[in-house]
Amino acid sequence: MKADALDAFRLDGKVAVITGAASGIGEATAELFAAAGAKVVCGDLDGEGAENTVKRIREDGGEAVGQACNVTARAEVDALVERAVSAYGGLDIIANIAGAMFPGLIEDLTDQDLDAGINLNLKGVIYGCQAAIRAMKHDGGKNDGGRNGSGGVILNVSSGAIDLAYEGIGVYAFTKAAVAMLGRTLSLEVGRYGIRVCTLAPGSTLTNFTTWRLHNEDGTLNQQAYDEFLDYARGLSPIGALGEALDQAYLMLYLASDAGKFTTGNVFRSNGGQTTTF
Repeated sequence: MKADALDAFRLDGKVAVITGAASGIGEATAELFAAAGAKVVCGDLDGEGAENTVKRIREDGGEAVGQACNVTARAEVDALVERAVSAYGGLDIIANIAGAMFPGLIEDLTDQDLDAGINLNLKGVIYGCQAAIRAMKHDGGKNDGGRNGSGGVILNVSSGAIDLAYEGIGVYAFTKAAVAMLGRTLSLEVGRYGIRVCTLAPGSTLTNFTTWRLHNEDGTLNQQAYDEFLDYARGLSPIGALGEALDQAYLMLYLASDAGKFTTGNVFRSNGGQTTTF
């Protein structure tokens, strides 16, 4: 055992790429990984938001760079990973977090709706996985994996919507379900390179992503709808809890660190027990 039991959770010397790093779970993960010692590459469609995350990391003494990245464009995802390699010498961790809801009843979905959801929530994750694998096995595919002899870690974010059905978010739910099976299958294919693949299915987590539908047409918060959402989400949990972005980031830190070195191929849920009765 290490002298300090918490040393296993450190990411010193590791390089991590985070998509969706401008806000919510991605922002919290980028800042936590940096605080744990990682060098972080922050990517987001909102390039300015990604740079704001980088600024906060640097102000706290961490090391990070950022750039705009549309994960539906393979070339931009490749460029994000290449930024990690050029700036910091390699890649140890990627967290594919970027995604969107795409609300609408299944009977009303258009080809445009389907393509948009699949391109972002599924293909965007696949692009991240593919780019990361190339970087992590750059040594010729030997079993010792990446530049530090430890392969790497791929973290993909699915959703609690794969466990409980919700009306009106079918595209989101079935693309996130595909992400879960993607991770399980990929773990079998890349384990030989020393790469672990873990999927997260977050429960109700209070971020701008989850509260988008709780605003009035003029953009102001609908307080009644907001309060009802909080009551509903807490009611799903046996402990009456609603998650925060940092709750998911802590789980990702465990999975990405040496503390989680025996984890791969599974779906991990930080959800306050919301699926206990499922």
